[in-house]
Amino acid sequence: MNEKQLRWYNIALMAFVAVWGLGNVVNNFAQQGLTVVVSWILIMALYFVPYALSVGQLGSTFKESAGGVSSWIKETSTTRLAYYAAWTYWVVHIPYLAQKPQGILVALSWLFKGNGDFVNTVDAKLVSLICLAIFLVFLWIASKGLTTLKMIGNMAGTAMFVMSLLFILLAVSAPALTGSEIATPNMGKLSTYIPKFDFSYLTTVSMLVFAVGGCEKISPYVNNTKNPSKEFPKGMLILAGMVAVCALLGSVAMGMIFDANNIPEDLMVNGAYEAFQRLGNFYNVGPLFVILYAVANSLAQISALAFSIDAPLKILLSDADPNYIPSKLSKVNKKGTPVNGYIFTGILVTILIVLPSLGIGNMNELFKWLTNLNSVVMPMRYMWVFLAFIWINKKHTEFESDYKFIKNPKVGYIVGWWLFLFTALACIFGMVPKVDYATHQTEYIFQLALNIATPIVLIALGMIMPAIARREQAKK
Repeated sequence: MNEKQLRWYNIALMAFVAVWGLGNVVNNFAQQGLTVVVSWILIMALYFVPYALSVGQLGSTFKESAGGVSSWIKETSTTRLAYYAAWTYWVVHIPYLAQKPQGILVALSWLFKGNGDFVNTVDAKLVSLICLAIFLVFLWIASKGLTTLKMIGNMAGTAMFVMSLLFILLAVSAPALTGSEIATPNMGKLSTYIPKFDFSYLTTVSMLVFAVGGCEKISPYVNNTKNPSKEFPKGMLILAGMVAVCALLGSVAMGMIFDANNIPEDLMVNGAYEAFQRLGNFYNVGPLFVILYAVANSLAQISALAFSIDAPLKILLSDADPNYIPSKLSKVNKKGTPVNGYIFTGILVTILIVLPSLGIGNMNELFKWLTNLNSVVMPMRYMWVFLAFIWINKKHTEFESDYKFIKNPKVGYIVGWWLFLFTALACIFGMVPKVDYATHQTEYIFQLALNIATPIVLIALGMIMPAIARREQAKK
């Protein structure tokens, strides 16, 4: 079997499934309406294309590195920073894990009740307890092995990918095929799509960054690509084109189904289901699309929850340096499960599930807050990619690569810093709550405090671990 079997179209499709989903369209439309169309064009040109191509260069430079981003940092700087990169990759999944049970609840509500009323009728504290119970069940399942769940996850991931494309096709063609009315007036006017570049707009950029991040996941496949110096970057460019087309058409489709001037309060939670419900009515197939999407999304959320408990933790602990990670945390049982690591994960996620419900009144706001928190915390791991890119350009004489995104290392160095600082600023502005301060002052302050404290606490914990490890080494 030929090792160099992947072509540019394989790379593009693999990366597309890893990066893109219908939720990216819904969440950003919920925050910006149809002005998100111009935002997508800007984020693709100024951020995503250079991001994807810098990943291509890093993957090509460190072909033999199995540890991904932390390996790149180890090669370009120090083992201490490599530990922090691995820690960041793991710890940003804590808010992600805290939200997954909510996604499962919403999907099940639509599957069995045919609506998302559960979100608006149940108290946030009760929802948090149900979510905690779901999380603890899957924490236990993940500790027993993930083979079946991985298979389900692959199937569900493919189904979600198909549903995302189906949504665009059905929605864009609905007026012509079914005679349905376009919900947003003046969709033919250019002014409908131009954002107002004010402070409020800046607070939504982190959601765009969150949507397009994660293509570094496929960097290990550079080695398996035929003629990697040409085909891998070509695959990355095609990926950028595919994401751009889906983002633009998906946002236009949302504007055809929902009035962009009167966006429903619960769109971030129920938007995808309500969109499929309306499409089912247009095409006279009843709840068929909602059921298909709810089943696919339930399975995808369940698989993602169990897999995201296990995989990031194993990446952190698989090559654990005793100088940075205490032996108690990386200790495994007879089945190879890092039991104490699972317990530590469980404690952090439990706090993040329960604590917010004390100050956020309903599940709709809770869901939106956690989605926004993920858009602040998750991009922190992309910043390590850009640091590695900065350093390979700074030390360009030390590293050889089959493919160079930018041949001039000084320009590459500047582009690396642009990507790093843009991500950092997007995360900082993203911390500003999306609730109205005048009418929800207490909740606004509570959300702001959590948005600032969460990333600080998560990173600070990573700084405590080496101190505990050093004390442990000294005792030995």
